[in-house]
Amino acid sequence: MRRFRFSAWVTAVAFAVFPQCDSGAQGDRFVQDRFVIGFWVDPPADEKMPGRYQEIADANFTLVLGGFSTTTPEQIERQLDLCRKYDLKALVLPTPYAVDALPAGPECWGYVLRDEPGASDFPALRLEVDAFRRARPGKLALINLFPNYCDLKRLGTGSYEEHVACFMEEVRPDVLCMDHYPLFKPGQDGRQAYCDNLDVMRRFSLANGVPFWNFFNTMPFGPHTDPTEAQLRWQVYTSLAYGAKGVLYFCYYTPLGDEFPKGGAIIGRDGRPTRHYDQAKRINAELKNLGPFLMKATSTGIRRLRPEDDPAQVLAGTPIETISRAPEDPPNDYLIGTFELTDGRAAVLLNNYRTEYSAWPTVEFRADLGRVMEVSKKTGIGVSILDDSPDMEGLQLSFDAAEGRLFLITP
Repeated sequence: MRRFRFSAWVTAVAFAVFPQCDSGAQGDRFVQDRFVIGFWVDPPADEKMPGRYQEIADANFTLVLGGFSTTTPEQIERQLDLCRKYDLKALVLPTPYAVDALPAGPECWGYVLRDEPGASDFPALRLEVDAFRRARPGKLALINLFPNYCDLKRLGTGSYEEHVACFMEEVRPDVLCMDHYPLFKPGQDGRQAYCDNLDVMRRFSLANGVPFWNFFNTMPFGPHTDPTEAQLRWQVYTSLAYGAKGVLYFCYYTPLGDEFPKGGAIIGRDGRPTRHYDQAKRINAELKNLGPFLMKATSTGIRRLRPEDDPAQVLAGTPIETISRAPEDPPNDYLIGTFELTDGRAAVLLNNYRTEYSAWPTVEFRADLGRVMEVSKKTGIGVSILDDSPDMEGLQLSFDAAEGRLFLITP
C-alpha cells in the first residue's frame, strides 16, 4: 500500500506546540459510532466528483479514505461537502493544513496518518497522535500496520505479535488496523494466514478496548488473482467472525503503477465500474444491515469446524450444540464467531468456510428456537428463525459459498 510520509513535519509541530505529556483524557479519544465499510484509493477530484461520490454512496460504503486524489485544501473541502451530502464519513489527508487548522466538521472522522510503519517509527507516531488529539479532540489519526507475512526486518521486531504489542503500548491508537491479502490459488491457499492475522488483531483489540479494522484484497496485482464474489465475501465475513468493526477494500479506484497492469479494482482507471462494483454493493448492503448489531457485539470466541473434527467437541461452550449434514453434502467446514451484545444477548456468526460450494447444514442450537432470532441481511431486523428445508428432520440452514449468517439468542 502507498505510504503516507507525514511524520517529520507533524513531529516538529508536536514538539513546538504541545508539551510532551500523556494524552490520557478519555474526551480526546475517537469513538466509533457506525460500522466501517471503506476503501483504499479515492476517485479523482475532477469535474465528475459529485457523480463519483453518489456512486460511492450507492454502493453502500460508509467511509471514504482520502489522500490519493484529494490532496489540496480545496479538494478536501469538496470531498467533505460531498460526504456530508451522502451521509459518508471521511478520513482526509492532513498535510495541506497546520495542525490547528485541520478540518473538524462531523463528516470528518479524522486523518490518514501513516501506512505500514516499522517499530522504529512508533515513538514519533505517538507524538503525532497526541498532537492530533489535542488539536482535534475526538478525531481519529489512522495508522495502518503491516500484515503478518511481512519480513521481520521491515517490522523491526522479533515477531509479528511483538510488533503489534509494541504498537499498542507505544502509540496507544484509537483503532487497530492492518492490511492482509490472502492468496486464492490452486495449491496456494492463504486463508489460514489471514485468520491468524485477524486473531492477533482480535486479541489486542479486546485487551486494549479499541476496535479493529482490516483491508482485504479486491483486485489482481502482483501474485494475486482477481477475487471472485465468493472470495470477497469470505474475506469480509471472516473478518466479522473475528470481531472486526470495519472492513476496507483494496482498492476502490484502480491505482496507477506497474504493480496493477490488469487494473480491475471496483472502479477502472477509465471511470467505469467493474464487476466488483455490483459485488461490493451487494455485500455492503448486508453489512449495513448487520452493522448496528455488530457494533454492540463483543467477541467472546472463534472456532473452526473442519471436515475431520467432532462438531460437538469444537462447538462446546458456544450457542450451537452441533452441526450435521446429509451424506450427499460436502463435509463440514465452518467458521463460528461468538459474541455478547450490550443488552445481554448472545450472538453467533456462522460462516460457510468454503468459497467453491454452498452448504446446507442441520444446526442444533442449545436454546429453544423460540429464543433464537436471525438478523435479516435484507432489512437489518431480528426475525424468527426459519427452516430452509422443512421437509427434512431438524433445522436446515442454507448458505451460499462463503456466506455468513448472524443469530441472536435471548438468555
